[in-house]
Amino acid sequence: MKTFVLMTKLASRDASLVEIGAKHKHRSWSGRAWLKEIEEKCPEIKFKAHYALMGYWDSMHIYEAPNEETAAIVSMMTRNHGAAQVESWLALPYERILKITEDMECSPARREE
Repeated sequence: MKTFVLMTKLASRDASLVEIGAKHKHRSWSGRAWLKEIEEKCPEIKFKAHYALMGYWDSMHIYEAPNEETAAIVSMMTRNHGAAQVESWLALPYERILKITEDMECSPARREE
């Protein structure tokens, strides 16, 4: 399984305060409906954490998926549930990055230099 981070913004930059308030007011119901739909259509998804953020992004969801295509479905379903902006990131464990770095340093091409 691969780890993905889904970032969402509920309203666009030029949204009025009324529009932003309405989205937040119905967020609890909408969030449960979104999660239920993902669980039904992508049962292989394993959510690890959900966070509300105070910054540019409104929320962050960390989950595992078998591949990028499944992660793309999650992103598209999130857009369908009213998020104004969605961005998905592949996340690699830090230990994996260290291993990749070690493998690069030990490759035959690097030893010849």
